[in-house]
Amino acid sequence: MQREKIQLIRDGLETAYVNGNTASELLYKPNFVSNNHNEGKKVLSVIEDELLKCDKFQISVAFITLGGVTPLLQTLKELEKREIPGEILTSNYLDFSEPQALEKLNSLKNIRIKMYDTNSAKNGFHTKGYIFKEEEVYRIIIGSSNMTSAALTTNREWNTKLVSTSQGEVAEDILKEFDELWNSEYALDYDVFYEEYKQRYEIIKEQRKIATERNVTSLERYKLKPNSMQVRFITNLKNILKKDEKRALLISATGTGKTYASAFAMRELGFKRVLFIVHRASLAVQAKKSYQRVFGNSVSMGLVGAGYYEYDKDYVFATVETLNKDAHLQQYKADDFDCIILDEAHHSSANTYQKVMNYFTPQLFLGMTATPDKRTDSDDNIYEIFNHQIAYEIRLQQAMEEELLCPFHYFGITDLSVVQDTKLKNLSHEEFNKLICDERVEHILEQANYYGYSGERVKGLVFCSRKQECQQLSAKFNDLGYRTVALSGDDSEEIRQNAFERLAMDEENATDKEPLDYIFSVDILNEGVDIVEVNQVIMLRPTQSPIVFIQQLGRGLRKAAGKEYVVILDFIGNYNNNFMIPVALSGDRSYNPDTIRKYVISGNRTIPGASTIHFDEIAKNKIFQSIDKIRGMKSIIKESYVSLKNRLGRIPSLYDFYIHNEVDPLVIIKEYKTYFQFLESVEKKNYICTLSAEEKMIIEYLSKTILSGVRPEELEILRLLLEQKSISINDFKRFVNEKYDRNITNNQVDYAIDVLQGKFVSNDNEYQKYKNIEVISNDHNNFITRMLCYEERLRHDEFRQMVEDIIRVGLTRYEDKFMKTDEIESPFVLYEKYSRRDVSLLMNCGKDLSSVMFGMKRIVDDVFIFVTYHKEKSDDERNYVDGKPDYADAFEDNMIFRWDSKIGMGIESNYMKEVTTAPRKHLLVKKSDAESNFYYMGTFDILDVKEDQKEDNKGILKKICKVVVKMHHPVRDDLLCYLQSTIKEN
Repeated sequence: MQREKIQLIRDGLETAYVNGNTASELLYKPNFVSNNHNEGKKVLSVIEDELLKCDKFQISVAFITLGGVTPLLQTLKELEKREIPGEILTSNYLDFSEPQALEKLNSLKNIRIKMYDTNSAKNGFHTKGYIFKEEEVYRIIIGSSNMTSAALTTNREWNTKLVSTSQGEVAEDILKEFDELWNSEYALDYDVFYEEYKQRYEIIKEQRKIATERNVTSLERYKLKPNSMQVRFITNLKNILKKDEKRALLISATGTGKTYASAFAMRELGFKRVLFIVHRASLAVQAKKSYQRVFGNSVSMGLVGAGYYEYDKDYVFATVETLNKDAHLQQYKADDFDCIILDEAHHSSANTYQKVMNYFTPQLFLGMTATPDKRTDSDDNIYEIFNHQIAYEIRLQQAMEEELLCPFHYFGITDLSVVQDTKLKNLSHEEFNKLICDERVEHILEQANYYGYSGERVKGLVFCSRKQECQQLSAKFNDLGYRTVALSGDDSEEIRQNAFERLAMDEENATDKEPLDYIFSVDILNEGVDIVEVNQVIMLRPTQSPIVFIQQLGRGLRKAAGKEYVVILDFIGNYNNNFMIPVALSGDRSYNPDTIRKYVISGNRTIPGASTIHFDEIAKNKIFQSIDKIRGMKSIIKESYVSLKNRLGRIPSLYDFYIHNEVDPLVIIKEYKTYFQFLESVEKKNYICTLSAEEKMIIEYLSKTILSGVRPEELEILRLLLEQKSISINDFKRFVNEKYDRNITNNQVDYAIDVLQGKFVSNDNEYQKYKNIEVISNDHNNFITRMLCYEERLRHDEFRQMVEDIIRVGLTRYEDKFMKTDEIESPFVLYEKYSRRDVSLLMNCGKDLSSVMFGMKRIVDDVFIFVTYHKEKSDDERNYVDGKPDYADAFEDNMIFRWDSKIGMGIESNYMKEVTTAPRKHLLVKKSDAESNFYYMGTFDILDVKEDQKEDNKGILKKICKVVVKMHHPVRDDLLCYLQSTIKEN
């Protein structure tokens, strides 16, 4: 083994067991492995990372379930493709391991699986070990985690990862123990154990099911109680009623129990007569059943609609299409009902709903929806209809956090179809045939069968982009022996209900109806369909809206007996809107490209609960390309604005965008320069800006320089001078120290004053433009004073509000993103993104040096290396694009980075001396030119510098330096994978 690797292992041991402050390479450092999604930690992610690096793996665990295997399937498929051998040993201890999981693992050509027979061995089997071999290095995870969903994602698990050479004593002992178990007479091959074990498992499973069913009635009757969301909703609803409000809105993710929440609320509030309005008869029947489980026979219940006219019941469940007709509506007096509930309340602006709402005068109108911003019936404001009284709101991420939903395993898979999403509305005959060709059908089914489902049989929904595609694909599935139907808006309620029943039923319950495997549709299943048994969702259409994506994903998120999780298969093509997939999955509506990229990189580590997210490499690349070229941003911003304005009942501020997780204020300013210009654009004649030319100039400058919040000094000066005319520099320094634990010098305060005096500009034109903004002065008596003209301007309400808005956004961003630094004496935060302008500001350059900050920049005692990881390629015969040579800049591993100097710069050049002599050296990297900002990778030391030669664009050999550096902090794995992933053109 190379001495270098042995030294790396020793360094890792030093960090892990002797001194945690010692820098060492992550690959060679032992560590503690546990689950905590808030810190981006999951046992699953560590196992996946090790699997992808190894050249052989061995696993010994007592229990294996399909829920533990499914999230690993994409990784295991990659290992099969690369012919990486694996050995997996499990046991029949307690007959807990699931035959489906064992069968799935055995289907992979590179894996051998054995079962240790504890009955014959007369002893237990509790091993939980994962062994990964890479050349002569072993990484071994030993601890408490079996291969089950909970153990790999959510349980409190304690594991340790060891790193050893093959000669290490601990590794030798573990490998010896594994070999003894693997070669034991009690370790049975798959062909020997499987059938007998499967039969025994099925018998025991049936006995458990029978025992459970005996308790169902008593459980429903005596233990049905509100979940955490429902309790908070009821409490808030009581408070709204105490304020004498007559309307309220419940916003709740699909599957979290809105109907039950309303039933518990009605019971708690003691309403005697209730009207529950839906837009389809099937939903009225479902709602009535839910209410009967809560109330039993304590109130009478009836239906109005679909042939039922049970007007006089205590609780009436009615379709709006029936009730809005005078013959039915006038069966009631205006005050007959104590409460009227409107399900799918985003439809409540429709004339049919409005007629009913205008007729009745209950104590409370309660609207319920998962998508309040989806205005399908008109442009009316749903929030306004319910007086902006939000009783409770729970979105997908929080619902997963609180385990209110069935976990999902999402797989983003490359689609074979090459049809662009921009063409889907007007397809040629040839293009349509690509959507329904046999090759695509085979690809879809191959993936659907591989990734599977939870339960006895598949019960799937397939979403397509057009009705004809649904019909043709359904027919092709049927020709291959699957049982499917295609549904559209043309089908009657009876046909739909029949299909839903057939999809939900089990094989043993089939009588005159045959079960269905899949239902194909375009969008009629997006809402109001409650098939809790759905265990697989296939998406064969581009994501045009995060709202619709979540609606379709949500069809599988309801919990059901025998369903541990739902599999989501998203076939990703060359679509412009692919960036909306991570937006929808993360629930982050900031549309900040860096935030979206970060979720694609590490979403699987941070998603709450047992859910997982995986993209294959090609699909991931398609998403990154879409993020790099986000189109229609102004339309996205305007849509976000309308939604937020509707929710708040007023014109929102930039700060409102930030705290409500809407579009990032920086994205708005990038598109419109200032917020008042955005308001002029979106509100047209409804907004008349009253700012003077000087006030506009100040807002423009502050938006450009300090809104990002990379440091607090300028923002705090402005905030303090809103209320007082001056502040002493000493008092300000003391204030910053107390609030932020930062010791700043007089020079740093002077630089902040310069910034607020309009001096932080990139050229003379900018200086001439902003030099007279007249905000503050420094009277050289150690006081910072607001200028009289600025004081006058602060009396202008609109101007003051915009200044306050910038301050609030900037300070909140600072506290959220930049307050904690990872390096001593550095204003930078590891792995946050910074522009060259930010670097100029943080290094107190006095002006914006962006235009001269390329490749390398020395600033006093600091040198900054700026690297674009994937260089732009020349379209012609030249070696590279002018100004963008194809330097061999790359990370060798988490610690070692190789960097090429500028062409023409040898070891003795002033350029290289500025690099090598700098006391502090910083590295900033971005993946490609599509990104405007750089990840701060931290500080480094130079290990080696060698002079070499490289051709310039004229073919002339010039000097160049090859530099090897070692980072002070190992680079985070997920970020390194992102930077190293190949960029492929469509």
